[in-house]
Amino acid sequence: MDYSKKKKAQLIEEIEALQGKIAELECAQVERKRAGEELRQSYAQLRRTLDETVHALATTAEERDPFAVGHHQRVTRLACAIAKEMGLSEEQLDGIYIAGMIHDIGKISVPVEVLVKPIPLSDLEHGLTKAHSQVGYDILKTIEFPWPVAEIALQHHERMDGSGYPQGLSGDDILLEARVLAVADLVDIMTSRQRNRLAFSMDEALEEISQNGGVLYDSQVVDACLKLFTEKGFEFE
Repeated sequence: MDYSKKKKAQLIEEIEALQGKIAELECAQVERKRAGEELRQSYAQLRRTLDETVHALATTAEERDPFAVGHHQRVTRLACAIAKEMGLSEEQLDGIYIAGMIHDIGKISVPVEVLVKPIPLSDLEHGLTKAHSQVGYDILKTIEFPWPVAEIALQHHERMDGSGYPQGLSGDDILLEARVLAVADLVDIMTSRQRNRLAFSMDEALEEISQNGGVLYDSQVVDACLKLFTEKGFEFE
């Protein structure tokens, strides 16, 4: 009997110890969930702050040019749709979104009278306008984005055959995200009224990228863009 009582007491102690460990694990799990929720909320707040800052920068650039109103939002929406159609990663989509919203931030260095000038620009004025890609890069490179935002903004006027600017890059030397942004940017510019011309039709814009796919523009990007408009009913809001 004594042995049985001793064994029973030992089992009770082991059960209580096990219950104590279970309780500790449950507390730890609750703590991890709480910490995870706090981390999620912190990330969400940081992302909201980032998005608000990016929108403010985009608005700052657009307010100086009446022909650019809504341009960044439309380009970003199309670029992200193209990227999704191509099956790019969520990380790449995030980078394209941020870069799309502020790809023309360098235009804050271009005098307003040049931005709105309706007649052909002088060589000096044209040079000031083209310099916006480099100026944008110089601004954005100082910010530690988790994506190559500065490089995408720098390269969105590069062309596959090396005829673009500011570096004359070609082919795969141009970031894929920049190649996506280049097509989205062109489509919106062509279909929007500019200082020296009326808007082209969407058919004309799609014909331009179609004819120059693989020459000026990445052929896979062009194919994805054409599919969005001709098969999936994509429209600018």
